[in-house]
Amino acid sequence: MGAGLRRHDDGVAALLAPVTQMADTELSAEIKSALARVEIPGGGDLASYAGLSEIIVTPGAIAFAIAVAPGMEAAFGPARDEAQKAAQAIGGARKVMVSVTAEKSNAPKFSHGKAVPPGKTRVDGVKRIIGVGSGKGGVGKSTTSVNIALALQAEGLKVGILDADLYGPSIPKLLGIEGKPAIREDGIFQPHEAYGLKAISIGSMLVPGQAVVWRGPMATSGLRQLLRETDWGDIDVLIIDLPPGTGDIHIALFQQTIVDGVVIVSTPQDVAWIDAQKAIDMLGKMSVPVVGVVENMSYFIAPDTGKRYDIFGTGGAERAAADLGIPFLGAIPLVMSIRENSDAGSPPVVAEPDGAEAEAYRLIARRLVATLA
Repeated sequence: MGAGLRRHDDGVAALLAPVTQMADTELSAEIKSALARVEIPGGGDLASYAGLSEIIVTPGAIAFAIAVAPGMEAAFGPARDEAQKAAQAIGGARKVMVSVTAEKSNAPKFSHGKAVPPGKTRVDGVKRIIGVGSGKGGVGKSTTSVNIALALQAEGLKVGILDADLYGPSIPKLLGIEGKPAIREDGIFQPHEAYGLKAISIGSMLVPGQAVVWRGPMATSGLRQLLRETDWGDIDVLIIDLPPGTGDIHIALFQQTIVDGVVIVSTPQDVAWIDAQKAIDMLGKMSVPVVGVVENMSYFIAPDTGKRYDIFGTGGAERAAADLGIPFLGAIPLVMSIRENSDAGSPPVVAEPDGAEAEAYRLIARRLVATLA
């Protein structure tokens, strides 16, 4: 990222601006020239203002930030709106995101000209939010998220899924999503529809192999936009596929949004559960309930002999959940068809709805519904 973003990345609304080398420098210069006609409080213009970050342009978006002194956010609101209009006039169909940021300020940040309320709030159109997380990567968290979402839908619920794993998004692959999401005239995302699910992920906005090179504040701002600036319509449950670990994205989500519970995914082996316990500890500190544990890759049945192999041990997550008094939602076997269908963008719950794997996920969904009730 350029020097401007390194200085002023707190709260930067740079959702679709992954790498500087993707920027259209000519369009960026044209936008900055237009910002010279935007007046700022105290006199002067926005283009020459020291607090203007680098203007990043990608095929789908334009993003920049305006850093101000604490308490000046409201005063800069009109300038932010004018900057948005100026950039939109040049950017055409691109989504324009301009944020006003102030370090060490408790004032609300701006999103599309509206203040984001302090404290935990609900998301418009979403009755309940369930996170699916793990302490470490590689345990099948995203695959579990997608199949739980589809299984809840099979139970008659209206369901959406948000890919919050911004650095390693995999929901588009798992659901066979192609192309960027549509953007309404007011800048709100229209989510993809996949197998009846409403889905949004930064992964569908990137070119193959493109990395999201964001510091923590930019990532949390990006998550806020994916969550708050998507038209979810009216859904019963939003599944959020959380990134592994216990970092900035988790903290921002749990501090700003009412999350009704989190499902923890772990394999049976001790090293996976050690990290899962850290995620559980974080949730406890942030007053977010753990509504259940899923043991993934629980066992392997050899297709030729029918013999069972406990490759990662046996029952570790179930025993640990019992020790902690957390509901155990179910075990998912290590099955080749789950991997094959997932790679093909056709999850087991829809690819083989009468199969044993689909039934395992539906059982987890039914237990989850009962736990929430």
